[in-house]
Amino acid sequence: MKKALLLSALCFVSHAAFSQGFETIIFAADDASTLSEKYVRPFVKGFMYNMNSGWYTTAKTHNKFGFDITITPSVSLVPSSEEYFDFNPSDYKHLTLPNGETRIPSIMSTSDHTTMVNVSIPYENNTFKVSEFEMPKGIAGDMPLNGVPLPMVQAGLGLPTRTDVKVRYVPTISTSDGLKTSLIGLALQHDISQYLKISTLPLNISLLGGFTNLNVSYDLEDDMDIPDISISNAEATFDTKAWTIQAIASLDFKIITIYGGVGYNQAETDLRLKGEYNLTYYVEDPYGNIWNVVNETIVDPINLNFKVNGMNGTIGTRLNLGFFKIFASYTMQEYNTINGGIAFSFN
Repeated sequence: MKKALLLSALCFVSHAAFSQGFETIIFAADDASTLSEKYVRPFVKGFMYNMNSGWYTTAKTHNKFGFDITITPSVSLVPSSEEYFDFNPSDYKHLTLPNGETRIPSIMSTSDHTTMVNVSIPYENNTFKVSEFEMPKGIAGDMPLNGVPLPMVQAGLGLPTRTDVKVRYVPTISTSDGLKTSLIGLALQHDISQYLKISTLPLNISLLGGFTNLNVSYDLEDDMDIPDISISNAEATFDTKAWTIQAIASLDFKIITIYGGVGYNQAETDLRLKGEYNLTYYVEDPYGNIWNVVNETIVDPINLNFKVNGMNGTIGTRLNLGFFKIFASYTMQEYNTINGGIAFSFN
């Protein structure tokens, strides 16, 4: 069950980021990295904020060798301002939009509007290599919320020092359509209320530090619906590292737990298109007459790096039905995140 849940989420991540005809952006030549960074940025940022969520549902740590298994579906909400990005001609060397358009839907747009991009690259003897391509569409219209979903499964174990060690782990998994993924995460949560001698309330306070590392690769193949491009030995990779530090407090009553925390998140993602991409351009003179056709091969065309960091605050509640727990929380940060799920906890 653990593998199936996480694998389904990572399949979504891979297909969402790479299966929208993303490779057509390579026609933009020197502008490809700038354009693709603006297109995928809200998805990647939402994903990074999501990876740092869901580590806790209480500040109370387990007794010695107590343990839990927690399943946490979550979604990082993309601000409406990130559904589109402005197309500023001064940002690009070779690109223009037809019909005076100035905005392009991002990957997290609900719009089904198609944006054509014109490419004109100086060539020989006052001619230009020209092409056009259709920007990949947004995916948010196919989801109930405009956000980046990611279920996570983790296990926690109580150590003798009032410390819990929490682990997220999925070994390398491969699917028939060329997806490979692996994940590992580790966190330590230490109870500091034991040093404060709090006795009037069922109040617990703890500190948590966590790290998660995800690696996804997806094989790219020729698409007959995309003309003028052929692909060889190509793959897209999506590698994310996320860190978080949290101060947590909770009121742990028998039936209900109220918990919250404040902390700091940091994450970094590398997104790359690797392999060989053979592109066909048409050679035009300044008057729009086609004189020739040229083919070019580009190797490893896109290498993007994204970083996020910042403070966050979380408020949540948990229903305690013996060893069975049901919880929900809301984290306030640049991309607010909703968490909910179930846990099986044995002290």
